[in-house]
Amino acid sequence: MKNVLKNVDTVLAGMRAGRPATGPLHVHIDVTNTCNAACVTCWDHSPLLTTARPNEWKRRRLPLARFHALLDALAELGSVQAVVISGMGEPLTHPDIYEMLAAVKARGWALTLMTNLVAADIERLAPIGIDQVLVGVQGATPTSHMAFHPGWTEEHFFKMCAHLRALRRSSARVRHVHVINRDTALEVPEMVRFGRLFGADRVNFKLASLAEGTEACAITDAQREWLLAEGIPEARRLAEQWGVPTNLDLFERQVRPGGLVTVPIAEVGCWMGYVYTRVTVDEEVLYCCNTEVKVGSLRDTPFAALWEGPRWQSLRDTLGAGQFLPGCERCGKFEQNVKWAARLADPA
Repeated sequence: MKNVLKNVDTVLAGMRAGRPATGPLHVHIDVTNTCNAACVTCWDHSPLLTTARPNEWKRRRLPLARFHALLDALAELGSVQAVVISGMGEPLTHPDIYEMLAAVKARGWALTLMTNLVAADIERLAPIGIDQVLVGVQGATPTSHMAFHPGWTEEHFFKMCAHLRALRRSSARVRHVHVINRDTALEVPEMVRFGRLFGADRVNFKLASLAEGTEACAITDAQREWLLAEGIPEARRLAEQWGVPTNLDLFERQVRPGGLVTVPIAEVGCWMGYVYTRVTVDEEVLYCCNTEVKVGSLRDTPFAALWEGPRWQSLRDTLGAGQFLPGCERCGKFEQNVKWAARLADPA
């Protein structure tokens, strides 16, 4: 959301001082745990999980009235510039999702939707004016797409493709997201071709973050070697040839460490405690996208009090001292951390 980022100098001053000078800039809101897919890498819905999520948990969703109340609370902060609508499930399965999306746009905030797009009512979605749609494509062919989504068929793949074509005619910037595991690793160059075909604003690659049984679908050592020696260089060549923006340089940094580590977080540090937060369907406030790093609950404490409170500040201090938490080695906000670290390092 570079085009909407404001007050950068103030934010950086807070980072240098070790205490935020503004409220969060970006807020990620989960609206439902229900999902229409069972991605093999998913921490919540994968069939590979050693302990499945309870059905009651999977049915939870954020009520519309509470969603509006949350937007009111965020507006009072005066700092929010961008909102991400997502879920620990698929947000487009929420019965009030189109009203929710329109409500964010009515606030004047930049709006990002994270979705697999299959459940979309595209005639209702396209006109809303979403700024950015992050589509979890997860494979450039029906074969890999179905392997990544057990239970899905070619029909799901081609429905996604049809919706991608429709969004291409809208004002939204559409980014393709590919989580790379054993089922998708060998298609990295083909994913660039797919992005070109459907006019992707950018093609993002992310090494799968795996735990609780999903480790079984990790890339193999042979696939890792191929990605570094052939796959990523070929994808980079195609991207340069066709002018397709990607994050391949960052993805290569994820692939190199080996094992289940997906990011060299110690090289850049964590800055999310100054700019970002995530709110779950249960109104738990998270420090970052890691669902284990909780700050508090909106059901008993106002957001502003949490942001300025001792728990959040303690986490900023801990991470600022380089004392990373379990899961930080698989940081889901690594790209954003890289950008903020670069801004901090730039004397201009």
